[in-house]
Amino acid sequence: MIRKIIQIDEQKCNGCGACAEACHEGAIGMVNGKARLLRDDYCDGLGDCLPTCPTGAISFVEREAAAYNEKAVQENMRKKKEQSRTSADVHEGCPGSRMQRLQHMQESASPTQAQTASQLGQWPCQIKLVPVNAPYFNGAKLLIAADCSAYAYARMHEDFMRGKITLIGCPKLDSVDYSEKLTQIIQNNDIQSMTIVRMEVPCCGGLKLAAKKALQASGKFIPWQVINISVDGRIDFE
Repeated sequence: MIRKIIQIDEQKCNGCGACAEACHEGAIGMVNGKARLLRDDYCDGLGDCLPTCPTGAISFVEREAAAYNEKAVQENMRKKKEQSRTSADVHEGCPGSRMQRLQHMQESASPTQAQTASQLGQWPCQIKLVPVNAPYFNGAKLLIAADCSAYAYARMHEDFMRGKITLIGCPKLDSVDYSEKLTQIIQNNDIQSMTIVRMEVPCCGGLKLAAKKALQASGKFIPWQVINISVDGRIDFE
């Protein structure tokens, strides 16, 4: 049958994996670092993946394609969930987004070295890319930070990231509602506390709003605080 379906330009694809994350039908996968339409009958033609692509590599075409098969999609997603439960190390996205826990220098390091060491505790750190059931979330103190904050505030690593699992994002540039994914992270894991570091600019309020909505939707009572960073590096605790 002739129908509307997505088309991916591999030359434009930068391998970020955002489209695969956004596709609720599992129609898109990462193959050799590039996004690829895995099966025509998995694509519903609604295009949830289009606005997530930062390079404009995805478009609609009308061509001969198998009809959308909802039953096959549901079975595929069921199998994926089973695989994710049995192996936390399975990674199907961009190679650069492979999940890993990071270890940094020991306490015996010199004071100067300790102060300059990265305090990022895991990879990936983008909200859109982290797997919701990653083992490093269990028992974690969560830091949700605007991606500009580390540039505006020089002691971001020492003062806020140390000992925490860090998630970063920009509500304006990503143009997504983070609350759904943050809700899943809070519901599925034993999160101990949550710190939100946002910039003082109005658009960054979306980060605080998403975190607040996620806490409310999760039904859990977790200590949380919000810290505002001014563009000239001053901090203000709410």
